[in-house]
Amino acid sequence: MNGKRLVLALLVALTISGLFTFWLSKRVAKTTHPAAPQRHQYVVAARPLDAGEVLNPANVQLADWPLSTPLDGSFAGIDKVSGRTVLYPLSQGEPILERQLAAAGSGVGLSANIPPGMRATSLRSNEVAGVAGFLQPGAHVDVLMTYHPEKAPSEERTATVLQDVVVLTAGQQLRPDPEGKPTTTNVVTLLLSPQDAEKAVLATSLGPIHFIMRNASDREHVVNPSVGLNELADSSSPATSIASAARFLHPKPLQYDVQVILGDRSVVNSFR
Repeated sequence: MNGKRLVLALLVALTISGLFTFWLSKRVAKTTHPAAPQRHQYVVAARPLDAGEVLNPANVQLADWPLSTPLDGSFAGIDKVSGRTVLYPLSQGEPILERQLAAAGSGVGLSANIPPGMRATSLRSNEVAGVAGFLQPGAHVDVLMTYHPEKAPSEERTATVLQDVVVLTAGQQLRPDPEGKPTTTNVVTLLLSPQDAEKAVLATSLGPIHFIMRNASDREHVVNPSVGLNELADSSSPATSIASAARFLHPKPLQYDVQVILGDRSVVNSFR
């Protein structure tokens, strides 16, 4: 009788032990291999895209994205972006967002690269050569103007009119050269707000325009006073006049004397 009870107790113990081991292995498996997070598909660039390219099924694709980190302004279907124009360069695999695309129905070309609320203004300058032709679409520039103040019409001053504006086109070039080769042009189209467009147009009526290229990651706006001849000559004395600064910048040209001997006569001619 005692033997049967002992066998029964062992069977019960083994059963309980097996059930506990099975339950414990399930818990460990869940901890070691957590359930895969839920994912959602968004439209991304299938290859690097340049500004101005029109999206189509050949250059976009769907890619998985964690559902826990949704993307505002994203697209869940390729048909939602087909025919839209890219405003900014995109890397391969980068999600395509509404703010990166031209408005639906805006067409192609330059107008498609102008976001709503912005304007495109073309400015002419002979100073593009100052950056050796590297002023290409996508570059960030400051716009400087040289003018004659109303109270001192004989004086020239240079002031910064606009800062950190984007170049839309250099001449008729909508996209930068893929090899980074310089392009010589004297007409640049800038992407401006309506207020900045008014400043740009007014600046062109007052004097020459100059483009100064800046680092695209440098978004700081600096308040600088205009610069005249006195500041350029680094004048520290109030008695120093504009005329003296002008003489410093434009020294008197050298004079050359040439003696011509004609028989018994000698004639001296002066040249500058």
